[in-house]
Amino acid sequence: MFMRTFHLKAFLVPMAMLALMWTFFLLQNLGFFGGCYGAIIPLVPEGLRGVFFAPLLHGNLNHILGNSMPIAILLFLLFEFYPKIAFKVFAIGWFASGLLVWMLPPIDILTGNWNYNCIIGASGLVYMLAFFIFFSGVFRWNMRLLTVSLLVALYYGSLIWGIFPEEFFSDLPEPSRISWQSHLAGSITGIVLALAFRKQGEKKIKYLWEYPEYYNERDDKLWQEYIHNHPEDFEELPQLKPHNIGEYLDEIRKNEK
Repeated sequence: MFMRTFHLKAFLVPMAMLALMWTFFLLQNLGFFGGCYGAIIPLVPEGLRGVFFAPLLHGNLNHILGNSMPIAILLFLLFEFYPKIAFKVFAIGWFASGLLVWMLPPIDILTGNWNYNCIIGASGLVYMLAFFIFFSGVFRWNMRLLTVSLLVALYYGSLIWGIFPEEFFSDLPEPSRISWQSHLAGSITGIVLALAFRKQGEKKIKYLWEYPEYYNERDDKLWQEYIHNHPEDFEELPQLKPHNIGEYLDEIRKNEK
């Protein structure tokens, strides 16, 4: 009974994604994907393979733990509330956000120097999913989906600060290792996908009373049956007798005397 309430893919896809992330994390700790292999390196041809592998790779245990819960929750929401377009959104968002990270110049905002980094982690996907779910509900203006958008905003609203360099908010002894570029790319991709897919999948329900010209009394069988069975209810009401204007004028004259 419980499984009938939810889409099965809403459970299977997050579990599969977590399994992939932790499998690759194990492979990293066994010596595979050493150095920057599999990472996104902006504007470097070898860094293009990171478009495929970077979301599955993480620097340490805290890194993967921090991404596991959000990715599972947001994937569940995506496949539960947008089942018809979920796979397309997830696949396009994965590669488009990674490619956009690769295309962004690796410039240190504060110094203007080029700073080549090896970018790994699923945080770009987290931003893509969060921004897609939030803005998709807003663009569709569907009360059910808007509720989901508000939940995402409530729990993940602080993500907005991650699209800016950490150096903007604190004095760091060395450049931050958090990739604000991947966060920015993920958020942009999510908004664009929400706009592009706004007319696909679940749509706003429009009720009968929202179509003022749709109702036709002659097509209402119950109403026509009532008229047929109770004709006395529709007889013309007795009309008031018309006023005699002469009597009215006489009354006015009497009042004036």
